[in-house]
Amino acid sequence: VSLNRHLSPLPPPTAKVGKTSLIMSLVSEEFPSVVPYRAEEITIPADVTPERVPTHIVDYSGSLCRSLSQANVICIVYSVNNKTSIEKVSDRCVQVPLILVGNKSDLVEHSSMDTILPIMNRHSEIETCVECSAKNLKNISELFYYAQKAVLHPTGPLYCPERKDMKPLCVKALTRIFKVSDLDNDGILNDHELNFFQRTCFNAPLESQALEDVKNVVRKNMSDGVCDNGLTLKGFLFLHTLFIQRGRHETTWTVLRRFGYDDDLELNQDYLFPPLKLPADSTTELNHNAYLFLQSVFDKHDKDRDCALSPEETRDLFDVFPYMPWGPDVYNTVCTNDQGWITYQGYLSQWTLTTYLDVQRCLEYLGYLGYSIIAEQESQASGITVTRAKKIDLQKKQTQRSVFRCNVFGDVGSGKSGFLQAFLGRNLMVTISEEHRSYYAISTTYVYGQEKYLLLHEVFPDFDYLSDGDLACDIVGLVYDVGNPYSFEYCAKVFKQYFMDSKIPCMMIAAKSDQPEVKQVYGCSPLEFCRKHKMPPPQSFTCNTAAAPSRDIFTKLTTVAMYPVATLVDVAKSSLFIGCTFWSKIIHYRTFSTVMCI
Repeated sequence: VSLNRHLSPLPPPTAKVGKTSLIMSLVSEEFPSVVPYRAEEITIPADVTPERVPTHIVDYSGSLCRSLSQANVICIVYSVNNKTSIEKVSDRCVQVPLILVGNKSDLVEHSSMDTILPIMNRHSEIETCVECSAKNLKNISELFYYAQKAVLHPTGPLYCPERKDMKPLCVKALTRIFKVSDLDNDGILNDHELNFFQRTCFNAPLESQALEDVKNVVRKNMSDGVCDNGLTLKGFLFLHTLFIQRGRHETTWTVLRRFGYDDDLELNQDYLFPPLKLPADSTTELNHNAYLFLQSVFDKHDKDRDCALSPEETRDLFDVFPYMPWGPDVYNTVCTNDQGWITYQGYLSQWTLTTYLDVQRCLEYLGYLGYSIIAEQESQASGITVTRAKKIDLQKKQTQRSVFRCNVFGDVGSGKSGFLQAFLGRNLMVTISEEHRSYYAISTTYVYGQEKYLLLHEVFPDFDYLSDGDLACDIVGLVYDVGNPYSFEYCAKVFKQYFMDSKIPCMMIAAKSDQPEVKQVYGCSPLEFCRKHKMPPPQSFTCNTAAAPSRDIFTKLTTVAMYPVATLVDVAKSSLFIGCTFWSKIIHYRTFSTVMCI
């Protein structure tokens, strides 16, 4: 079997127990008249084995330690008519699946199981014991079937025979599987959810009678295993304990592997991080199917139906994660309600931000939520759209992207943080502690009737150490304080050093415009600077308002990000239509599109 394990060397095998005869009888289907010192290594093809896996059989001797170290399962053979060989079995146990094989059962009328059972109880790595006979071919094929099963469906990671109960890691994995499968989050797997689970794991739904039979078995053994005619978590765990105790490990392993678990009951890296090609100059976004799935996850946990996630609901949502993925800064990154809880819009915004900034992390998160299973997709990668290169958008003068990034530059105290929080509907009355501070803000805007995401990123003011990430964006926001005569100089220096010769559009933002404007200590005024460099005129902005600050500036930023070849006149024209009716937006959009195509 194509798995690799590291084994400690075993003591030399006991001679004359029939190891070689067993292998020869399996291959030739008859007892060999002449038994060689050691059988040649053989491989049984996958198509002739019950588990459909190739099996490589090695006749072990003390000189084959290298072969032993590559084994996935070890069959320890003893002779049922030789007490010494039975006693030596307990000296050979190692931390890999083991099968005890009592050969020469044709020579005795009694069983060796009474002697073997205490040994099996002392060593949890022993999967089973098979008594057989190489001479009359008794249980020979069964022996190798159990050997395969011990590799593919080992008992060790699942069950503790001393406690007669599942191990904690197995309980943890099955608990996550239950919660993912509980589509309405009521703590019960109803008939619809059980059938979906059955079809997902075993490619076939349960018949109505079979479904009732399963629940009746649980009812008879556990009073709280069935509730409202549905299976509770306790009942679900009891069923799997029963499967394991009855030797049906493959049932539990099929479920575990379908939900992404490996042999160590950890989520497989291939499951969490499916391959995703990301060409240069492209971005990553969630597609429609992924948003539908995330909407269902939100609805599942928004128990009070207030379109926001309370702290308890948020913890419940992420209970299927090994850690809390969102820190306190998320509450200052996306929109929240009056109680400070993440709204539905803020929830989708945070997912959009994660997908854009770190798509591998997004794939991991979707994996924990069971996206590929619940959405019935091949992997989480099917929920991701990789956008075409930005240079193609510029050539075609159109884009299908939904997320646009604006990097916000400004000197210390210029109002960058207030600008980001204003995008989330917050004025200066809101105070943020340093530990909860976020350098990102993301929400939706509407450009000519189309909903888009605008991602604002506050860049650290030391412009001598700007990284590629600080410079990569769709539009640049240069923020200066109208009341500080030295504030504009920083914006001018950043523009001339990094963006004057680039194709990234820039917009000057005159922050704190509710205050008296002072003359900037620079060679020219902000307006003259913008005219000289063919930028839109400085956009007045303040978050010192009684109500939520105006969102006009954010619509303008998104518009220019969508259409970076727009002229100064186009941007000025677009501002005339902010707040107009839907039809006037459509009329202007046609005019604007015509200008873009000249």
